[in-house]
Amino acid sequence: MEDYVIVDGYNVIGASQELAEMKGVSMEEARGRLLEWLGEYQAYTGKKVIAVFDGRCGPDGRTSGRVHGVDVYFTREKETADQWIERVVRERVEDRDVRIYVATSDELEQRLSFGWGGLRISAREFLEEIRKVREEVSRRVRNQGHGKAPVGERLSENVAEIFEKWRRS
Repeated sequence: MEDYVIVDGYNVIGASQELAEMKGVSMEEARGRLLEWLGEYQAYTGKKVIAVFDGRCGPDGRTSGRVHGVDVYFTREKETADQWIERVVRERVEDRDVRIYVATSDELEQRLSFGWGGLRISAREFLEEIRKVREEVSRRVRNQGHGKAPVGERLSENVAEIFEKWRRS
């Protein structure tokens, strides 16, 4: 079964103190930071992440694209992110091999998505999941060099022979 997380982008930005403060200076930077986090989350968890933002088009005039491996959608004119999410949940839950989580704190949106067969997670709970993933990634990066075999043991035989010839000459 494939897991999807559909993120109501502006709702999650508003639930994060860091992103909300950043939004006060630059909405584009807040969106960019959220998309970085979502990319890390997707890479670590293996869940397919889709970020949806209200608005006809993004900062570069596109209505959809891929940023940090995350599918990003800006809604059409006269369509809200909530409406987009409801439509996609309704369409995709028919595929029994898919499990869809909707990350939003909009209670009505949570209920509607749940009613269509999606699973709900509040923006704050989702941000906590992201924080844990980011901490784990940071921990792994810090410890990456510890406990590894010496370089010579990690090289293929051919490369090790070449290095040995260089060392002896």
